[in-house]
Amino acid sequence: MTVETGPDELVRLLSRVAQDDREAFRKLYHQMSGRMFGVCRKVAGQTELAEEALQEAFIRIWHHAGEYHRERGTPINWMMTIARYRTLDLVRSRRARRDVGDDALDTMVDDCRDPVAESLMGENAAALKRCFGELSESQRDSIMLAYYRGFTHEELATTLATPIGTVKSWVRRGLLALKRCLES
Repeated sequence: MTVETGPDELVRLLSRVAQDDREAFRKLYHQMSGRMFGVCRKVAGQTELAEEALQEAFIRIWHHAGEYHRERGTPINWMMTIARYRTLDLVRSRRARRDVGDDALDTMVDDCRDPVAESLMGENAAALKRCFGELSESQRDSIMLAYYRGFTHEELATTLATPIGTVKSWVRRGLLALKRCLES
């Protein structure tokens, strides 16, 4: 079980990682790998691909820790975004290389517990659920599809049969509303 690390400590660790501090990287991995794996697992839908994405995300963090800027967002969001996009890249590249014989993979069922769902059962679950309930249906659907299913804006627009600009507005406004709600 990991001890929660606050944003200030994560910023300090990232700063040390940017200076090639291996011990800081080990601590950062220890603190964040579980949550990041949950995101990778949710987006990828399979453990093996999620593990690969997590490894690549941490490699990227090691090489680009100096590019984190506090004014652009929290260190947690920065790292989770790296994990999410790394996973999406791997999923897309696997789809592009999929052979005809790999169709059986689409019918496999994974009985693993969902780490993202488990994390939502924590102490912030009630607040998050309440705040999601305050969003419009379009905002809620857009955010859920984008962050839990890994849809791009283009895929959201197609799925929701809505112009891409409108979808982007729903996501942006919904995230701002969630942030305000969770901060209050």
